[in-house]
Amino acid sequence: MSVLATNYLTPTGREEAWRFTPLNRLAGLHDGTSTSVNRKSLTLRGDVRPGVNTTRISRELVASVSESNDAIVTRVQAEAEDVFIVDIAADTHLPEPVSLYRATGGVDGAELSRVRISIGENSTASVIMENSGSAILGEDVEILVGPGAHLTFVTLQEWTNDSVHAARHHAILDRDSTFKSTTVTVGGSLVRLLPTVEFSGPGSFAELSGVYFATAGQHLEHRIHIDHGIAHAKSRVNYKGALSGEGAHTVWIGDVFIRSAAEGTDTYELNRNLLLSDGARADSVPNLEIETGEIIGAGHASTTGRFDDEQLFYLMSRGIPMDEARRLVVRGFFAEIISHIEDEQIQDRLMGRIDSELAKVGH
Repeated sequence: MSVLATNYLTPTGREEAWRFTPLNRLAGLHDGTSTSVNRKSLTLRGDVRPGVNTTRISRELVASVSESNDAIVTRVQAEAEDVFIVDIAADTHLPEPVSLYRATGGVDGAELSRVRISIGENSTASVIMENSGSAILGEDVEILVGPGAHLTFVTLQEWTNDSVHAARHHAILDRDSTFKSTTVTVGGSLVRLLPTVEFSGPGSFAELSGVYFATAGQHLEHRIHIDHGIAHAKSRVNYKGALSGEGAHTVWIGDVFIRSAAEGTDTYELNRNLLLSDGARADSVPNLEIETGEIIGAGHASTTGRFDDEQLFYLMSRGIPMDEARRLVVRGFFAEIISHIEDEQIQDRLMGRIDSELAKVGH
């Protein structure tokens, strides 16, 4: 039985952090009832390059650098057998991304995975993590960005419709560092992701962007939390979602906490949702908690609506059929963020997946 099988840790669905999540669809990841399998599916694609080291280390030898009160993350930290380490040395500049992907999978049991990505001082690199196929996966990804380092992190959820994926992506930014993440979720029965950022040094900048597309019966949930505990740091959040089909449900929570010591903070978060059919539901909740008035700026915005009739009319007036016009509008909606992924093959593949999902629902 999992160490989480206690009343005070196991979510009931009444907690704020869990009130949107259908617990009965989490395959037991949240309460320890799922059967764990010793599956180490994450692996490195291609050859290891100079300045990059990857290894697996027993969990007892790698203490977590960030605590979490999330039941699934706590379980992963306590029960995952080892930690997959990606270490990028100081003063390393990689022209090509480090590519990680899931080599095996399955829904015969739950995989618990811990990952740590660290980039040393004054280094520049990109890391792409690709998730596809079938899986029941609980995961904790810790990302350590050293002083003056620049890291781009791309995570792709292209699961089959029987998959359940719950994960935290927690980045800690040292002074004068830059962290840019792009999260894409276009598959899975239930996906619940927690992209979180913690500032540990001034002059740092976090940019979190993402897209998600939910079709009939899918539950896609993204809960962002940015902790501004250090003065003179900056953050930007921009997530876009589209929904189509009966029972399609997306949840976006954007929490920004500006502590009393975080003078000079500059932050803004934006979420936009496009409803493509009846029967779909998008919940969007931006939150700001501010303990000091000595900031540069703090704001948020959230919109949920249907197609822009003017855009459709413009395209159709030029002889483009309605279905094609809708496809072009959705492509344009997502293109701003997908273009952040500096890999044309991945961009084309994601757009193809979006086109395929649109075709299934007749748009």
